[in-house]
Amino acid sequence: MFRIGHGYDVHKLVEGRKLIIGGVDIPHTTGLLGHSDADVLLHAVMDSMLGALALGDIGHLFPDTSEDFKDADSMKLLEEVCRVVSEKGYTVGNIDATVIAQAPKLAPYINDMRANIARACGVDISQISVKATTEEHLGFTGEKLGISAHSVALMMKNS
Repeated sequence: MFRIGHGYDVHKLVEGRKLIIGGVDIPHTTGLLGHSDADVLLHAVMDSMLGALALGDIGHLFPDTSEDFKDADSMKLLEEVCRVVSEKGYTVGNIDATVIAQAPKLAPYINDMRANIARACGVDISQISVKATTEEHLGFTGEKLGISAHSVALMMKNS
């Protein structure tokens, strides 16, 4: 049995925060604002996995009202999501994600992001696609006010 889920996340860019995307600390003048490390890519990925199995979203599992998740490492949260979906009898078939950011250029970091997600999910890197695009200076991402990400996950029932 196959299940498909979509995830979306957005975070505001601010000074004084690290820019962590896909578990990679990217040198930049601004970082993403959030209760956790605000890893926009991993948040979208987790929501797509949870959505595929109708398990809600990361806010349900990791509420931003809880001090337990203040400045949380989203790679650890992804590992927990992978554990939850495994308990439900599913594994990742593939994930296809897109990060929307005017800056910085993310191409040098894409393979590390893919490897991080694959490792957390216990799958081969060939099952993880991460892309990056700009919005040609349009909208909040184009104006460098924030970064967003979309993800689609195909979840497969374990045999």
